[in-house]
Amino acid sequence: MSDSTALKSTALTAKHTSLGAKMVPFAGYNMPVLYKNLIQEHHAIRNQVGVFDVSHMGEVFIEGPNAYALVEYITTNDVSALTDYRVQYSCMPNDIGGIVDDLLVYRFHAEKYFLVINASNIDKDLAWMHKQNEKFGATIRNASDDYSLLAVQGPKAIDTLQKLTSVNLSETPYYHFTEGSMAGIDLIISNTGYTGAGGFELYVSNDQAEKLWDAVFEAGAEFGIEPCGLGARDTLRLEKGFCLYGNDINDETSPIEAGLGWITKFNNPFHMSEHHLKIKEDKPTKKLVGFELIDRGVPRQHYPICDANGTVIGEVTSGTMSPTLNKAIGMGYVQTAFSKADSEIFVEVRGKLLKAVVAKIPFL
Repeated sequence: MSDSTALKSTALTAKHTSLGAKMVPFAGYNMPVLYKNLIQEHHAIRNQVGVFDVSHMGEVFIEGPNAYALVEYITTNDVSALTDYRVQYSCMPNDIGGIVDDLLVYRFHAEKYFLVINASNIDKDLAWMHKQNEKFGATIRNASDDYSLLAVQGPKAIDTLQKLTSVNLSETPYYHFTEGSMAGIDLIISNTGYTGAGGFELYVSNDQAEKLWDAVFEAGAEFGIEPCGLGARDTLRLEKGFCLYGNDINDETSPIEAGLGWITKFNNPFHMSEHHLKIKEDKPTKKLVGFELIDRGVPRQHYPICDANGTVIGEVTSGTMSPTLNKAIGMGYVQTAFSKADSEIFVEVRGKLLKAVVAKIPFL
């Protein structure tokens, strides 16, 4: 989608352009990939505090007496373990043994759930939910165009945001959320994020997004707060081994193969649960692993992964030069025999085999 006029804007697009952000098409939106320097933005999150505009993400409410039954059926994690104001990472399995999407499930109460889905999958996810809902009759409401979402991440995120709210943020544990006010703005405050650096995600109405952005940056000025783009978001998540839909998981990958057994619970049946249980019991033939390059180079998506003889044994799904570790890292699927930590593998880069070693995830 090269014609930028066809792209959607977020409520903060004007803010990004005024700050000189480099804007790129992403999931149908005009989004900031970086502002001044990706490395600087990455380190700001790891060491201080930074802010992402991730308003392109989708938000869907599922409500009514059968809301729980629908959410339990369409997601792999154990929704029965959720209590009010808790969040759960999960995925939606499809009809062919793959993944419709990965998502966050928020429980307000027994008859109200809030699903946060990937921007590129909103239409696909909604169609899937409605199809499965035919036998449940819950109320599904797409609120994706109603919310802006700021991800305030880093070790100084809590100090920054605490200035703006009477909510005691230290009493909102990881993967919990609350409804409150920040800078005089009503919003959802969620102790979640995609960086592994700590912080909060703030769901706010579009008409209040700029006011919130300005308040957060004023509060974080003493900590060296930085606006951060999608480039740093990708390097940060990869260092923590977080899956990216479309790269590391997709319509053809099982959560068991992807190392997502920890969010695939079999105590309550879900769609295709018997299929995934069989993969778990029989052991998958391929696994998603992390790896570090020993030889000089940078792995990229779709590069072949080979054994010492040059036989292809898998494929890179994500790769980058880690700003924190100052080494090339990646993730990819390999035959299970090569999936153990410290196994020697090779990444084919422009016809050359570069030595790598399987590493435990997260990388740091």
